[in-house]
Amino acid sequence: MRAVTLESVPSAPAVTEVDTPRPEAGELLVKVAAASLNGIDIATAAGYTQAFMEHRFPLVLGQDFAGTVEELGEGVEGFAPGDAVFGVVLKPYLGAGSLARYVTVPAGHGVARIPAGLKAGDAGALGVAGATALVSLDAVALAEGETLLISGASGGVGSLAVQLAAARGVKVIATARPGAQSDFVTGLTGAEVHVVDFTGDLQGQVRAIAPEGVDAVLHLAGDGARLAALLRPGGRIASTTGLTQDDVKGHDVTVHTIMANPDARILTSLAEQVASGALRVPVTATYPLERATEAFDAFGAGTPGKIAVSCS
Repeated sequence: MRAVTLESVPSAPAVTEVDTPRPEAGELLVKVAAASLNGIDIATAAGYTQAFMEHRFPLVLGQDFAGTVEELGEGVEGFAPGDAVFGVVLKPYLGAGSLARYVTVPAGHGVARIPAGLKAGDAGALGVAGATALVSLDAVALAEGETLLISGASGGVGSLAVQLAAARGVKVIATARPGAQSDFVTGLTGAEVHVVDFTGDLQGQVRAIAPEGVDAVLHLAGDGARLAALLRPGGRIASTTGLTQDDVKGHDVTVHTIMANPDARILTSLAEQVASGALRVPVTATYPLERATEAFDAFGAGTPGKIAVSCS
């Protein structure tokens, strides 16, 4: 089958021919219709993940997927061939990813049915970013009317977090570059979003909006300690980049280090919000599998939102 692979790390991804996987006990074989790129794919290609996860070569990249169940592994219940499903590849190693014609995934975790009204292209870009945004927001537990700073708002996680936070009645401040990035972020929701330029005087811009400091921060990009200084005393910061409590010594803030858990409950909740129109998957570019290397180039160039890959 055709897949986006690495023969070693660090190296550039390439579209190559690999063996079609077979489902082991407890797994589904999914014919992939759509997938998307995430930061871990870029990090893996750069060699940054080899120190903490096993790599199996040729390494097929990709975590998000949407498609149809092709075959059931031994012992699988609750699914049948032909079921439309989506989710995240959750395996203890990297190498059996979703940027391919077929992928095998555990049936008991990281997979859910695609509800009516949710397109495969959107479902294939929802899992990682949506779950991370939702878990991050839940961690900082904002009440309606409180103020949230989202650092990295134009990315996949950030653009979903902007929408989810605004829907909760939270006052959103979002970092983005002036111009196309800023326009993208303000167009994500009908609610007001205060955009600040992270390349300028970030503290001055944020304090002009929230003089006493913000109630919470989603640290998706940038300097975590610098962002912590923008919180009011007792504020909360959720970090997807490894920030810990020790990194913000001297600040009266609580750090939540985020590891998203895209279980079926979370995936279903996100999917239903998209299907109802309450949430939009911000896919800004879609590439066919054979041109997936161009998708990686676009990701590296800072294309906002989610970059999808059509695998069918």
